[in-house]
Amino acid sequence: MPEHLPEIEESTKFNFFTSIWIVPFIAVLIAGWLAYQYYSELGPEIKIIFPSNEGLKAGQSQIKYKDVPVGKVTKIKLQKNGDGVVVIAQMDKEAEPYLNQNTKFWIVKPQLDISGVSGLETLISGNYIGVSSKKGGTFQNTFIGLEHTFRSGKNGEYYVLKTSRGDSSVKPGTPVYLKNIRVGRVEYVMLDLNDMFVDVIIFIDKTYTSYVHTDSKFWVRSTLDAELVNGALDVTVAPVTDLLQGAIEFSTTGLDHNHTVPDTFTFMLYKNKNAVNTKKIGHTKKEMEIFELHTQTSIARLKIGSPVKYDKFKIGNVIEITLSYDKHTHNMKGNVLVEIDTSVFADPSDANDTGKENLYEAVREGLRAQIDSLDPVTGRQYVNLIFTDKDGNKSIVSAKKYALMPTVKARNGDIMTEIGGIVQKINQLPLEALLDSLNKVIKESAEPVAHANEVLLELKTTVKNLNRLTGKKSFKKMPDEIEKALQALTRTLKTTQKVVKGYGSNSLLSRQIADTLKIVSQTSKEMQLFLKMLNRKPNSLIFGDQ
Repeated sequence: MPEHLPEIEESTKFNFFTSIWIVPFIAVLIAGWLAYQYYSELGPEIKIIFPSNEGLKAGQSQIKYKDVPVGKVTKIKLQKNGDGVVVIAQMDKEAEPYLNQNTKFWIVKPQLDISGVSGLETLISGNYIGVSSKKGGTFQNTFIGLEHTFRSGKNGEYYVLKTSRGDSSVKPGTPVYLKNIRVGRVEYVMLDLNDMFVDVIIFIDKTYTSYVHTDSKFWVRSTLDAELVNGALDVTVAPVTDLLQGAIEFSTTGLDHNHTVPDTFTFMLYKNKNAVNTKKIGHTKKEMEIFELHTQTSIARLKIGSPVKYDKFKIGNVIEITLSYDKHTHNMKGNVLVEIDTSVFADPSDANDTGKENLYEAVREGLRAQIDSLDPVTGRQYVNLIFTDKDGNKSIVSAKKYALMPTVKARNGDIMTEIGGIVQKINQLPLEALLDSLNKVIKESAEPVAHANEVLLELKTTVKNLNRLTGKKSFKKMPDEIEKALQALTRTLKTTQKVVKGYGSNSLLSRQIADTLKIVSQTSKEMQLFLKMLNRKPNSLIFGDQ
């Protein structure tokens, strides 16, 4: 007998728990829960504007606060004006209280320089955005990113150094030293708000901020120093790191260590250490003002950068020179812009007056600008502020853009021009004809002069011989012998006179003998004079009796 299969009763009721639809339903529930969890953890979306994208990648680059991920970059696009890039990031909910006016963002990337290596972790994880902030404040979702790493005030202090012109050796990353110990670095180099100075912003580590006082002096470290010490030349060459990237050094007396540096205080950055030790004029914080000068004095040797001096001290510079033709005088008129530190004219004894006010008052009392020669050799010019006799009630007046300072002509002429005029007059003299005439006279006089030299030599020899002759003993006895001969001659004449008396006075013999006696008598007188002279001066026969 065949077996009967059991009959299955069909159910018309729907059982949800045994239905196949329970699986996708559970999946939907799980997905919904996950979605809720995800969106409940999401924070706000923010925009960060950077000058350029430095290795960030959408969907990959993270945003880290104290090395903890707090967001992720979702999109990177150009700004509408093309000046930078906009990084759109999705932040975590926990980061929302830190998104305020104190928040700073910067891109962390690997950096290699002489001072060392930083950002090595980015070689594996890629570049990311660093965050610095503190909790509280007004919520903000748009930020301007920094070009450099932000350093918190908790780790140190920022200080502003001012310099009249930038130095190629001072740039972001340049180290700052105190007694050859590295204590900080340069963070930013930029023009100040008035475009007259360069601001160098440095960061000093917290350990060394107590050494920075209002009397601290900052200077650019020289790559080569040479000085003479005890007669020996001492030459110091900076380290290789300074040669490649430069360095800033500072010192302090410590006299102001009890006074904190005000937030608005600025330091001067000197070009070298020698500039720190020179005489100071004016305040540490310069008060620069631009003035306009109009002059018809020749300013051909006045250059941009030429100094402006008062009482031989440099107090400013020439910053612009323009020239224009004057059809009435046919001269070139000069329009000179000068930059003057008005703090030089501040009187410490009067706290109510400012340097600018005192300068204006000095101009009313006769202070004038004068284009003068810096040195007589090169003829370089500069602007000299001097007091002159009052030439009217002149004062500094407002012009189109800058205040106009009155000027006076130079008291002394241009020395180089005067020397040039003298040289020109000398060139106009008939020097060639004069030289030819002089050469002719010299040639014509050469032969007589040579002959005169021969005569002088012969005369010298003759004098020597005569001196030798008069020095002999026989020459000295000559006067005595001549005198004896004259005495014998006298006796002979007396005898002859007796003989003659025997003849007539008119006889021929008497007349002849009388004439002879006259001659002998005259000769005898002259010989006596000669003998006296000879006894007194033996060489009088040659040189006379004078």
